[in-house]
Amino acid sequence: MGRAAPDTPGLRRLFGRKRSHRLRPARAEALARRTGDLGFASTAGPIDPLALFRARGLGAAGIVLEIGFGAGEHLIAEAARCAELGFLGIEPFRDGFARAVAEVDRLGLENVLLEDADARDILERLTDAALDRVEILYPDPWPKRRHHKRRIVSPATLKELARVLKDGGELRFASDIAGYTDWTLEHVLANGGFEWPAGRAADWREPWPHWPGTRYEAKALAAGRRPAYLRFVRRARQEKG
Repeated sequence: MGRAAPDTPGLRRLFGRKRSHRLRPARAEALARRTGDLGFASTAGPIDPLALFRARGLGAAGIVLEIGFGAGEHLIAEAARCAELGFLGIEPFRDGFARAVAEVDRLGLENVLLEDADARDILERLTDAALDRVEILYPDPWPKRRHHKRRIVSPATLKELARVLKDGGELRFASDIAGYTDWTLEHVLANGGFEWPAGRAADWREPWPHWPGTRYEAKALAAGRRPAYLRFVRRARQEKG
């Protein structure tokens, strides 16, 4: 994920820049041609992911959301491997978003929908228990203490994630910043809606099965930093009444 825009009264802060350098012609063409049919949040009201894929003629067996997908390497690899699942991706950084759109277009993937938006705005609109998995991979760590409030992992975001994940659904987090890993573990467990099933060091030192890697991970490993891979499971909701 990219950096957030400065705080502005009355406006949302984005978790990434909207645009940087000029897009390559092929990416710009794919972006102009495919953004409309790949989007999933253009209309007002609640967002039901299964209904979105049914409208496209796909009966998704489950829904995966990746928040801050960068250039889409992980999301696209997973979507190509698991054609039976529907994949939603959110990335406000325009260059990465355009690169992912072009690759989805090149591969002809039908089980991917993408939005260049603030993830919090999307989460608030998703229907309850709509997701089977949420992935937050190498988000901006905002290392300065005064900027910690800008981290995507926050009590408010975790409250929404606990709402939109199904019972038994997974929240996955990866980072090469030890302080952010500790922060995430502390905040997720404090939420009360998640369990951390790790039983040995390999459970957080090694990535999940079929892990394709990301460019951020490659940079971290090249710099000698050891990533951590946290997996949390949504607790069963207590029945009311």
